[in-house]
Amino acid sequence: MDGVERVAAVLLGAIVAAGLIGQPAARAEEPPPVWAYPMAAKGTVPPPDDGTVRRVPDSTQGYTLTQIRDLFFALDWRPEAHPPMPSIVALGRKPNLRACGSCHRPEGVGGPENASLAGLPAAYLRRQIDDYRSGARSTAVPARAHVFRMIAALNELTAAEIDQAVGYYAALKLPARIKVVESDVVPTSTVPNWYYTPKHDGTTEPLGDRIVEMPDDEDGFVNRDTRVTFTAHVPRGSVARGERLVAGHDAERVPACAGCHGDDLRGTDEIPPIAGRSPSMIVRQLYEFKTGLRHGAMAEPMKANTSRMTVADMTAIAAYLATLPP
Repeated sequence: MDGVERVAAVLLGAIVAAGLIGQPAARAEEPPPVWAYPMAAKGTVPPPDDGTVRRVPDSTQGYTLTQIRDLFFALDWRPEAHPPMPSIVALGRKPNLRACGSCHRPEGVGGPENASLAGLPAAYLRRQIDDYRSGARSTAVPARAHVFRMIAALNELTAAEIDQAVGYYAALKLPARIKVVESDVVPTSTVPNWYYTPKHDGTTEPLGDRIVEMPDDEDGFVNRDTRVTFTAHVPRGSVARGERLVAGHDAERVPACAGCHGDDLRGTDEIPPIAGRSPSMIVRQLYEFKTGLRHGAMAEPMKANTSRMTVADMTAIAAYLATLPP
């Protein structure tokens, strides 16, 4: 059993012990919204590296697909666009401590498959590291193995490395890069890894009550270009409904978000910003607060605030928040 398997086994045991599996009705009225946790079909094999050196606009760098997929290497298309990366962000440390920047990117923008770290308060980042390491934060879909790989990496961090990574990402600024489109249909999508992309065959499928967040430039996203933008397809009417919920117009069920996250929803020294962040990520976090999968330090207010939310509420809130400048 390797490090990732040990972490997964321990956390799964904690979830069972807490009654989060086997008693869904006691903890949540609805199962996890699987659309917020996309996974490639079992047996999906990524295309082989043909040795081509890939490039992106406004960069003099070039990388092969093997380099792009290396989780111990945060490929850096534009080194001039950010401060020098600490070694732990740029390279990690083998065998388990993967480079923070390989997934969350050197500029901290992340993607819909994980989270943007740029501009998160240092105190909040420290709490999340502590919560992941203690088992106080997990995921509603344990099959998403990359979460446990990250936890295995966090367990390897030294105090000095935590200081370096937290200080680096907290000092960055998240750019606006999400366009929200209300619709009844969405381009027919596929899941090549942990994210959606259109099939490019001209067909559409019903959107239903989902949010489908896709990169506008799939090749750029595969290349981990941090300037790639995203379109979030959201249910028709969800933005206006989300705005009302965020403002506290249904406060008996959903308290106003500004009370903790600030009038502009850009957070405080202790509380994270929620404006302009990935709606897929926001839905995952709201659901995991409600179900108790996030129960670490300072989680109690969010557990209370989400206790009466439905997944439809979470979807609307996330859709609205994604329309705001970060």
